[in-house]
Amino acid sequence: MENYVSSALWCARLTQQVPLESVRSTKHGVHRGMSSVTIPPPACMLRPLEVPFRYLFGPGPSNVPPRILAAGGRPIIGHMHSEMFGIMNDIKKGIQYAFQTSNNMTLAMSGSGHTAMECAVFNIVEPGESVLVAINGIWGERVAEIAERMGAKVHTLFKTPGGHFTNAEIEQALAKYKPVLFFLTHGESSAGLVHPMDGVGDICHKYNCLLLVDSVASLGAAPLLMDQQNIDILYTGSQKALNAPPGTAPVSFSERACHKMFNRKTKPVSYLLDMTHLSNYWGNDGKPERIYHHTGPVSGFFALRESLAILAEMGLENSWSHHTEIAEYLWKGLEDLGLKLFIKDKDLRLPSVTTIAIPEGYDWKELLAYIMKHHRIEFTGGLGPSVGMVLRIGLMGYNCNKANAAMVLAALEDALKQCRKSKA
Repeated sequence: MENYVSSALWCARLTQQVPLESVRSTKHGVHRGMSSVTIPPPACMLRPLEVPFRYLFGPGPSNVPPRILAAGGRPIIGHMHSEMFGIMNDIKKGIQYAFQTSNNMTLAMSGSGHTAMECAVFNIVEPGESVLVAINGIWGERVAEIAERMGAKVHTLFKTPGGHFTNAEIEQALAKYKPVLFFLTHGESSAGLVHPMDGVGDICHKYNCLLLVDSVASLGAAPLLMDQQNIDILYTGSQKALNAPPGTAPVSFSERACHKMFNRKTKPVSYLLDMTHLSNYWGNDGKPERIYHHTGPVSGFFALRESLAILAEMGLENSWSHHTEIAEYLWKGLEDLGLKLFIKDKDLRLPSVTTIAIPEGYDWKELLAYIMKHHRIEFTGGLGPSVGMVLRIGLMGYNCNKANAAMVLAALEDALKQCRKSKA
């Protein structure tokens, strides 16, 4: 391998020094001239890919188990092959189980959770319509900006990171602004909060408003029941508790949402995210033939299908209780180290992403760098409005076990000893 790399680098240097001569055939014979290729092969592309191993114990992505990696490495088939449609049908059923919904309009977006977020807003809301967004972290901020960009009248409910909204506060805002859509984050990963959902859907329907919920950080880790809780649009991401690689995003629309979505006066602003086309691509529109819309991420769908199979085998309730058990073990260990949990109310803590207040006297960036360098563990700081307020630790899906929690605690204990900035 060393000889190969050395030879490749020598060739790369040579191409920078000696112009290549090209040979071009014509009807009069062979013409020799200077090559039209003026940019040589980059040296980095002549080296093998190197990726370090890391313990991904931040808010996501999480480490991918071998079984899902193997599924993603299976031979590619065509995105319009009948076998691919069968796999997509499996994915749909897996999402219906994970979301606890019987919605026909259930599918996976070709992209990250942001893709599903934009898909929901772009398809449900038309320019000039009123939208209400609950902001208690970064994801509400993102939805508000997306809705504003496409011409909606955006109204907001606001809490600082770690705050949550009462049903009375939500109802008061719905009565005041009369939105067509209300957005709420179930698992606010930037603050480590899981938001209560009971009754919110009923209140929205009382005011003829659709409920959109982000469960990217919470699905599979905290209880969420789409149909029973009257959620109209629910989405998640593949890379958190589902443990698939980033790049696919399950989403589901209720009948109420579909009625609004497919009776628009204007076309959605995005062709790629237009549910008129996506519903056909996923076989959800009742038509006998699926028509090409875009090339879906075939390998990503293989991996997502396997991750949903693992969740089905484990069982949702077992997954929820397992995440709670490991989170409580971690929380106790953190408090034993003298650290303060950012979310005071235990019932509002997100089991998959734990937030701790930055300990006094420490540079949080130095703590994270030390842990990465000496333990190969990724934790992260805050995100958006929680930057400088918290450290975030994620143990979800494949990573969610006591051995990893113990590794987290040992790394933090070591960093607290080595990185202290001010001595009492």
